[in-house]
Amino acid sequence: RGCRVKTVWRIVALITATSLLVSCGIFGDKDEDLEPKELVDFRQTLKLKRLWTVSVGGESEFLRVALRPTGDGNRIYAAGHDGVVSAFDPVNGKRIWQTKLRNELTVGPGVGEGRVVVVSKDGFAIALDAATGDVQWRVDVAGESLARPIVSGEIVLLQTIDNRMRALSIYDGRPLWSLEQSTPTLTMRGSADPVLVANTVIGGFDNGRLVAANLETGDVAWETLLSPPKGRSDLDRLSDIDGPIAVVGPDVYAAGYQGRVAAVASESGQILWSRDISSYAGVSADWNSVYTVREGGEIIALSRREGNELWRNSDLLRREPTLPVPFHTTVAVGDFDGYLHFFSNLSGEPVARIRLGGVAITNAPVVVANRLYVQSDSGRLAAFEVVEDRPKRRAPDVAEDES
Repeated sequence: RGCRVKTVWRIVALITATSLLVSCGIFGDKDEDLEPKELVDFRQTLKLKRLWTVSVGGESEFLRVALRPTGDGNRIYAAGHDGVVSAFDPVNGKRIWQTKLRNELTVGPGVGEGRVVVVSKDGFAIALDAATGDVQWRVDVAGESLARPIVSGEIVLLQTIDNRMRALSIYDGRPLWSLEQSTPTLTMRGSADPVLVANTVIGGFDNGRLVAANLETGDVAWETLLSPPKGRSDLDRLSDIDGPIAVVGPDVYAAGYQGRVAAVASESGQILWSRDISSYAGVSADWNSVYTVREGGEIIALSRREGNELWRNSDLLRREPTLPVPFHTTVAVGDFDGYLHFFSNLSGEPVARIRLGGVAITNAPVVVANRLYVQSDSGRLAAFEVVEDRPKRRAPDVAEDES
């Protein structure tokens, strides 16, 4: 199939580009400059409890797929690269159902309206019943996806790596509409997760553009060039918008590779502020701050309203940190060695560290309710919660009670 050939050539081009970067000494002339930064000891001030750990399927190490757990308020859903999709009780990790698909999976699950949706490596979108795990439909979308599906109302929304956004019927998977953006000669392997703001879907594309469309019709409301390509070579002109896009109120936050982190008005596409920070990991946000990680592994927090830098932390340089995710009073970050790091969301200082295993965590942790869920590339899924320190109350003696 044509799209498969295109995907293969993109991967070859990216590997070649990476080799050029290293051979040209972009990352430093000395071997030690390429070594991951060693972890240092610190006083742990945040108490964490691991609630449970389960296996969700086959390993995906070095594959760079986008398999992350999600929840609907009652259950946690997760998928493995080998095609196993499962539902778990969020309290104890008990497996409620498990379905083995005959396809290798690259992204998912997305959940909503009683459906769980995943996408396979060979370009099939598959919808399952959220209550039972029974397959409802399977549709060939002719493209690999690395962006989490959105399920809203009667629509399943997918974005594939060929720079297409597609809307399918939640009932049978039939196509409803699609839109396409131009694809540069050379792109990174990845896709930005689309987001919903009311009835508008906003997606980021490999040409550096944010595009907003009506969820029901696919009509484009606006386009904004977030990350303009620069330079003469294809390598210099990489400007992909990859990784998650964040929404807080009416504002949208996104990051582009070799470009900038920006705040955008969701109703018009107007850029409210921008900062020259290159990131392919995307952004996350809470009510006060926007978080991202630079390509070298430096974690940065910006004020949400003005974009001013609040803090930066270089503890995880060259450790391939995931996107920082707000959790409790921290941001949680995974790394290539299976560690989960927690940094203060106010100062960026480390407050806790725990190891999930010896295999990389390449996808950002997920917060559902008051729990943090992490899926490693080994196929292990773990749930964590913060242990609150509460002073013990002294029981009153009889005299105090009577008085």
